[in-house]
Amino acid sequence: MNTLSTDYSSISLQPGVPVPLGATWTGEGVNFAVYSTGASRIELCLFDEQGGHETVRLEFAERTDNIWHGFLPAPLGGPGLVYGFRVYGPYDPTYGLRYNGAKLLLDPYARLLAGSFTWHPSLMGHQEDPQQNLPDVNDSAPYNYKARVIDDAFDWGEDRPPAVPWRDTVIYELHVKGYTKLHPGVPERERGTYLGLAHPDVIAHLTRLGVTTVELMPVQAFLTEQVLSDKGLANYWGYNPIAWFAPEQRYAIDDAVIEFKTMVKALHAAGIEVILDVVFNHTAEGNEFGPTLSLRGLDNATYYKLETSSPGHYINRTGCGNTVAFGHHAVRRMVIDCMRYWVEEMHVDGFRFDLAAVQGRENGRFRTDAAFFKQVAAESSLRYVKLIAEPWDIGADGYQLGRFPPGWAEWNDLYRDGARGFWRGNPGVLGNFAERFAGSSDLFRASGRRPTAGINYIACHDGFTAYDTTAYNDKHNEANLEDNRDGHNHNLSWNCGVEGPTTDPGIIDLRERQIRNMMATLLLSQGVPMLLAGDEFARTQHGNNNAYCQDNDISWIDWSAAPQRAGLIEFIRQLLILRQRAPGLSRDTFLKGSLKQDHDHKDVSWLHPSGRELTDADWNDPHARVLGILNGHAFCDPHGTLNGHLLFLCNTSDEPVDFHLPEAKTGMQWQFVFDTARWQVNDPGRVLPSEICTVSPHSCVLLADSDVPSSVHCGLALTLK
Repeated sequence: MNTLSTDYSSISLQPGVPVPLGATWTGEGVNFAVYSTGASRIELCLFDEQGGHETVRLEFAERTDNIWHGFLPAPLGGPGLVYGFRVYGPYDPTYGLRYNGAKLLLDPYARLLAGSFTWHPSLMGHQEDPQQNLPDVNDSAPYNYKARVIDDAFDWGEDRPPAVPWRDTVIYELHVKGYTKLHPGVPERERGTYLGLAHPDVIAHLTRLGVTTVELMPVQAFLTEQVLSDKGLANYWGYNPIAWFAPEQRYAIDDAVIEFKTMVKALHAAGIEVILDVVFNHTAEGNEFGPTLSLRGLDNATYYKLETSSPGHYINRTGCGNTVAFGHHAVRRMVIDCMRYWVEEMHVDGFRFDLAAVQGRENGRFRTDAAFFKQVAAESSLRYVKLIAEPWDIGADGYQLGRFPPGWAEWNDLYRDGARGFWRGNPGVLGNFAERFAGSSDLFRASGRRPTAGINYIACHDGFTAYDTTAYNDKHNEANLEDNRDGHNHNLSWNCGVEGPTTDPGIIDLRERQIRNMMATLLLSQGVPMLLAGDEFARTQHGNNNAYCQDNDISWIDWSAAPQRAGLIEFIRQLLILRQRAPGLSRDTFLKGSLKQDHDHKDVSWLHPSGRELTDADWNDPHARVLGILNGHAFCDPHGTLNGHLLFLCNTSDEPVDFHLPEAKTGMQWQFVFDTARWQVNDPGRVLPSEICTVSPHSCVLLADSDVPSSVHCGLALTLK
């Protein structure tokens, strides 16, 4: 639409309606509605198609409660129209009031961004010395994003949610750009985009590996902070949102909305769910010295948490300068509207909430029964989506793992630390490792939740990759230009003898074995496993454990490494086949160590190398480095009866250990499924010649009795290669 040729002299807004909020194409025009409690006047500003030239300002004449609204009939009001808001009112930051009509504001309900963003002093709502409490009067419109009206129509065909049950879920965390930027099978034009992720070669890798659910790092439109831009760096991860409803345009070739929907449709057709990592806890407007881009100029005191005794300052429970005020009903409404939009219009299957403790705080304290959690539970369109919390923020009492309400799953960083610490050989961790392996009942059982409430992982975007956990003792974040001060130091890593790259074949073998050990542990544990993209072929970030600003080959997935690590990919694939076919590895109830009638073994037994069950003294032995785990109800026969046993033997010590094996089921024998120290040996289905199994140093062995169903034998190469 070419608004430059339009005569605006006789145009005014019709009354319109207060719902829905945002800009809505009705077929006859566009209805605009925006929330602001303290504004004295609001103008709708229209721009040319590129968002570069402001053509007219139309004043909202109607207000219902705190919602300002107006209707612009077609042909002027229609899809493609580019717009923004100017909001007038009192400017007194001392009281949290930051209205400034000189600042062009982005609609918080914007579905698609237009124009471009450039850091410029005019984006600041205050003059250079904010202590003077004087507004900056320079127009920010040339430098801020605008919104573009869209038509939601899209041919979804027969698209349906895959609706993967939690117990069958395998999550794969990836970055939309980084995952395909270097993929040789994706056309160059599509690399690093939504369409790149929809490419058949990419989807084929995911499905062959056994992934059921991709978790996309932030795709809500975001900004690169000025401090990074000034250094020539970028906010690569995307945890700095500016428009929650709009898909990030830099991952699109043309139309981000259409291309995002195309991606979701392609993944769904392959049976793969799509979960979004959403950032509702803060925005890119930062602290009191930050820019006025959207919420700050619309209604600062409503949308952000301000210091009670000093409203000119922001409460910062996010480490990003501001905290979104979930205690206000308008904020909760906007976030739930946003979730509903992504589910109903964009067809996503769930959300992972960054710093989710913020959403549960009321009067400064976290509450399991917080109003936001209740409203999400009451929203019918969100009833069956997956909800995952990153269960902490940086505020006082911010660590809330295990305290989220029923219906929510949580990232379990205690699992990561338990598994890494165990395989590193840390003293005194045996009991903690067993608790994590068994599903973390200490965190979830008391509230009636299941093992699937825990999202288990060895590595995620934040921290070392799985390979770097075996190759670096210390972080190496020099490329971030913060003198290696950024990123945490609690990596629980072990470089196996050399820091970084090496040509020593012994160390290379040990590192690969350690990766297999950790991956085997992850995929044999109770709970929902999450893999970090590229860990299946030992991706490295060269020791950078905080690559949030590295939009380059430090962060991009190096697909050339995949053929060299085909064995590791196959190892993980076979483990996922085993997990799929062994219901006892992904239970809906916690392991109890109990013996049921007509079963040879307990549901779980924790074994000493001598063959007996562990005693209290064993659990408390700080020098213990060896553990046997017998899953006595691993498989399910055609009648639904659990039988067939798996025996997982772990040795984190520097010496080989002889395990005395428990008796297999009557008339059966133990046979190898895998031995991480004998990876290159092709000896499928090898039956143990005696009642002793020698487990090599820093390795694990999985045994199965010969009562394992034939369907599993057919699908698994029992000694993987």
